[in-house]
Amino acid sequence: MKKRNRLALLISVIVLVGFPILFLFVSLYTGDWRYLMWSLPPSCLAGFTGLIFTIHTIKKEKSLME
Repeated sequence: MKKRNRLALLISVIVLVGFPILFLFVSLYTGDWRYLMWSLPPSCLAGFTGLIFTIHTIKKEKSLME
């Protein structure tokens, strides 16, 4: 796996998991749960899209190497 694919995979996971956790803490601190609710859809869309493209690219590279 190339270094760029590993970086793309890491960023996708951070967006998918890290951003909602960050906004969970912001929501707990402020007591306003709208921060978390409004951050979930964009985080999921961006994270899953990046994850799908990255996994597709990794699989394509593995099939070309064989």
